[in-house]
Amino acid sequence: MKTNWLQKLQARWGVESLGQVLIILLVFALTGSSVMYLKRFVLPLIGITEETSLWVRILASIFVILPLYQVLLLCFGFILGQFNFFWAFEKKTFGRIIAMFGKKEK
Repeated sequence: MKTNWLQKLQARWGVESLGQVLIILLVFALTGSSVMYLKRFVLPLIGITEETSLWVRILASIFVILPLYQVLLLCFGFILGQFNFFWAFEKKTFGRIIAMFGKKEK
């Protein structure tokens, strides 16, 4: 029997059911939509407007919007009963970010 993409995600993420996969996908969708909605309110609070140069807007997105995304991901994960999955996801994500800036061995 051929596995579909949901079953592949289930195996990759190590979750118990396809329902859990759907909830995880819902959390990602809610988080992304929420961040895009909140971005239009958060950036002006710190003085970032459409007239602000592109590189400043990019840096603001990295240092303000990215952490907001991470917090919302945990919040929605908690609300929908998937906190443990997203907590492990966050630790792995930040581990990779830290490794990018860590020492490079020759």
